[in-house]
Amino acid sequence: MVGSGSLVTFPVLVALGYAPVNAVISNAMGLVAGGFSGAWGYRREAASMRRTLWRLIPVSLVGGLLGAYLLLHLPDSVFGVVAPILIVVALLLVIFQPRLAAWVKKRNATEHITPDQADHQPIAPSLYALVFLIGVYGGYFTAAQGILLMAVFGIFLHSTLQQSNAVKVILTLVVNLVAAVSYLLFAFNRINWLVVLLIAVGSLVGGFAGAHIGRRLSPFWLRAVIVVLGLVALANLVAKLVAA
Repeated sequence: MVGSGSLVTFPVLVALGYAPVNAVISNAMGLVAGGFSGAWGYRREAASMRRTLWRLIPVSLVGGLLGAYLLLHLPDSVFGVVAPILIVVALLLVIFQPRLAAWVKKRNATEHITPDQADHQPIAPSLYALVFLIGVYGGYFTAAQGILLMAVFGIFLHSTLQQSNAVKVILTLVVNLVAAVSYLLFAFNRINWLVVLLIAVGSLVGGFAGAHIGRRLSPFWLRAVIVVLGLVALANLVAKLVAA
């Protein structure tokens, strides 16, 4: 509904006693299903951005691989320090997402970008670099990477909002998918398959029905729930860090 499901599932898993890194691994694998359903829902817009996608997908793929590598090879204590910072960043993105979306919509309206023009623009080196870094972030933590991508696209990618959403959904799917494959190959014993199944079902349904249901609910309260749960996760992780 909001595009920040990991900021709900991750705090819940940590509160239930799952190790933070194991929670990220199982969460990322479960989100792959929702990525496929979301990509299917945006297939028309994605087709209109085919050239852009073929240029950005390899960048996200490499970034996701590096992020998954860092998650699996850095000590869990490092994640305990980094995760609270990433949660704060993600929560700020959730809070300011409506203003960001409004700004992107206003800018695109004034520039009169048409769907046919959007896929033929040159891509700035800075966009490649930022998409790569967001891929690393997504492979390492997963939460709110879609909002980060939309922020970057609003500045560097001159396309309609729906086209940017389509590119975001597919790049996020690429990162989650390559991370999931990495976890299967190198961290199989850290995967909780019940968690993966539950999140997969929820994200699959959400990919099809989340937007429809979300239109009937107040965006303010949806974001408020996410922020509260994110703060719970933040307090939990900081408490464990202090205790250690």
